[in-house]
Amino acid sequence: MKHRGLLSSRSVRKVGATALAAFAVATSVSAAEPITERNLRFLEYPGFPEAHSSWGSIGYSARHNKVFVGVTDHRERNALYEYDVATKTLRLVGFVAEMAGLRGFQWQGKIHTYLVEGPDGAMYFGTDGGNSRQDLLLDHPHGYGGGFFFRWDPASERLTNLGMALRYESLKNIAVDGVSGRLYGVTYPQAHLVIFDPTSNHLRDLGRLMAFHVPRTLFTDWWGNAYYVDWRQRLVKVEEDTGRLVFAREALPAFPGTPGNFLTTGITAFASDQANGVIYLTTYSSKVLAFRPQRRGIGSVSDLGGVYDGTKAHWDYWCRNLALGRNGKLYYFVGGHDRYTEQGDKVLMMEMDPATRTKRLLLTFPLDVLLDVPGRGVRDEEGNIYFAARKRDPGARATGESGSSIPRLMIFNPERELR
Repeated sequence: MKHRGLLSSRSVRKVGATALAAFAVATSVSAAEPITERNLRFLEYPGFPEAHSSWGSIGYSARHNKVFVGVTDHRERNALYEYDVATKTLRLVGFVAEMAGLRGFQWQGKIHTYLVEGPDGAMYFGTDGGNSRQDLLLDHPHGYGGGFFFRWDPASERLTNLGMALRYESLKNIAVDGVSGRLYGVTYPQAHLVIFDPTSNHLRDLGRLMAFHVPRTLFTDWWGNAYYVDWRQRLVKVEEDTGRLVFAREALPAFPGTPGNFLTTGITAFASDQANGVIYLTTYSSKVLAFRPQRRGIGSVSDLGGVYDGTKAHWDYWCRNLALGRNGKLYYFVGGHDRYTEQGDKVLMMEMDPATRTKRLLLTFPLDVLLDVPGRGVRDEEGNIYFAARKRDPGARATGESGSSIPRLMIFNPERELR
């Protein structure tokens, strides 16, 4: 396959001389090494000219040293891509519906879930209705039948359809129990928490934990316990070995005066630091938290402050992503979905030192370089961090319900230049 989306050195220089020249690097508030546009690379996906977006649908396989991304036209076509870290090549693996043999009435609007590596070395993900047909055609003559669990085996390059989760419900995100291989999923629009065992084909529905809004993120710790939130934004834990639900006594921290629609909608992204026993979280109310899980019970939560210090209401900054560098710093992007900071229509790249709780603005992106960064970033063994992002498309090449855009794979290394 010819990889038309790969960036040559000439094209990288061209990008650096045009759109990336619009970056404004903020003055450092410390003696930290400056981060510039040379710490970043952007790759566009080959073989899918109708591609519109990727919605946090990214994952890293430590066993195979490859990054996998789900890309969609935001209607009914979903592609799976592979980035080989060793060879630095990006290729189209195939389209999900074709590889899985889905019928027309089993259409899937997008992949919204993370792609998560299981203990068997396979990558797991789920599918989503992803457009208004799911919400408006409720009698389902041609509406949404339901989201499926999928397993991609990088060794054999085989996609396996593991079956539907709940009828008429999307899978907004999944997590994998690294001990048993069980899958946890959250559904839309009813916000059910489900557990699926691929070895026995057993699905357990734990019921509805949310009301109006469905938080898009759940996660697991290193013991295999899974975490979500309930309608009061309390952490809810599924214990790996007992299967019982454990509810936190208190809601997650939020700014005083935060409206209920922000307070009760949970976690937007996470980044795990097993070596130091902490999982970092961002929330819909624009907080950064440090969660220290424990095998039994919930564990403690520390408030690290807001994602951005501006003049708007502290809870009103759009941040749906998070990554942890090898240097122990947190990296995330503020702005997206038509909600930006006082700087106008720009996306801001931030760094936070969780030890000192200090933040610095690294780069400012115009929307034709970076429109939105949904989901968490994943890190390879070389310290490169990957985000499934998208940029504005003024030519309306790819249109969808979230505006005209083009997806791109963003590669970032805070410790060295990539270009």
